[in-house]
Amino acid sequence: MDARALADQICRTLRGAGHQAYLVGGCVRDILLGRSATDYDVATDATPDRVQQLFPLSLAVGAQFGVIIVTEDSRTGEPAQVEVATFRSDIGYSDGRHPDRVVYASSPEEDVKRRDFTINALLLDPENGQVLDFVGGRDDLRAGIIRAIGRPLDRFREDKLRMVRAVRFAARFRYAIEASTFLAIPTLAPEIHQVSAERLRDELSKILTDGAARRGFELLDETRLLPELLPEIVQMKGVEQPPEFHPEGDVWTHTLMMLERLPHPCSMTLAWGVLLHDVGKPPTFRAPSGPNGRIRFDEHAEVGTRMAEQVCRRFRFSNHDTAQIAALVANHMRFKDVSGMKPSTLKRFVRLDRFHEHLELHRLDCSSSHGNLDNYQLVERFLTETPPLEVRPPRLLSGEDLIELGLAPGPAFRKILEAVEEAQLNGMLETRESAIQFVQDLVKREEA
Repeated sequence: MDARALADQICRTLRGAGHQAYLVGGCVRDILLGRSATDYDVATDATPDRVQQLFPLSLAVGAQFGVIIVTEDSRTGEPAQVEVATFRSDIGYSDGRHPDRVVYASSPEEDVKRRDFTINALLLDPENGQVLDFVGGRDDLRAGIIRAIGRPLDRFREDKLRMVRAVRFAARFRYAIEASTFLAIPTLAPEIHQVSAERLRDELSKILTDGAARRGFELLDETRLLPELLPEIVQMKGVEQPPEFHPEGDVWTHTLMMLERLPHPCSMTLAWGVLLHDVGKPPTFRAPSGPNGRIRFDEHAEVGTRMAEQVCRRFRFSNHDTAQIAALVANHMRFKDVSGMKPSTLKRFVRLDRFHEHLELHRLDCSSSHGNLDNYQLVERFLTETPPLEVRPPRLLSGEDLIELGLAPGPAFRKILEAVEEAQLNGMLETRESAIQFVQDLVKREEA
């Protein structure tokens, strides 16, 4: 059963037990827009206790706020889940995220007034398709407007993350942010730090991967959220680049062009790698000197890698994702050298974890600047024409083999095995016997 079918079933069960029940929120918005919805929410006048009575497989993850997660009875695969929320009014938001207390309501009209934006406050009767709209959400959908419900300052003070969500929805749907809603964001932007790093990370990642990353970051900048969230990106503005390599302009413009070209869908790590790949340029900028001098960014990849790691720690990325994002920044300049790489070096390069992301970042980098894709195409041909076993050949020798040759275990083992692999990748060794002879010759030279 998919989530929509489960949501419809939940509504039928609740109504059969004498309760009101509607689909609500983003799923209704997406249904009306003809978009595929992935998450389905149900609003009801049934209390959380009553919901749990009717659905024994439910999870009381947010019962104090009137929210129960209902799962299907699935014995194969990932079970569908639907969030069921009791009609309520929220009273006070001392922490800028959670209501201090909730008061259960009897009508859906009371419930929707606590929600964030009009387009997310529509209800749908799954039995007859009737839409309940108490806040003008359908008109805003038709007009392409993101509008806070009630007073925007009140809505954003309740949950500061709503400011970033306004930007995300405006970018994703190519909508305008209604004037008073827009003006409230820079007023409260300095308070965005009250939101947890994890929630900010997830919202920014959605902006980067929803298919409208450039517009999203332009809006973050226009609403004054960008200096609060990612001051390192703001520093890219006005940082000129050598026109012979970057005719498009400064680092900010170049980065926006890459964001605009991000494939959709794309991985979160690729998107963050693109955003941060040149983050080291502002602090390493050197103006031209001498008659033939040009702008330089010496060691910007190394500096940028450290900065990217700091950004990832600030937003509490996992170690795994941090390592990949940092690797994308660290290695993005290596592509300029691929035509002169030894076979062994190139093979090790393309063996980087998730190398397809490195290659895609390079393609975006070139297409958003000088337009020369020669190195990209060289690597693509290499990957197409080179058998995987030549890129990752089985090891010819192990440490145990070196011991059998009479060598004493120690730090030299690693160097010897690396030398064997280097010769193997360069096509000099193909058999175990030739590798043994290679090691014996190497040891003799070292002893001579």
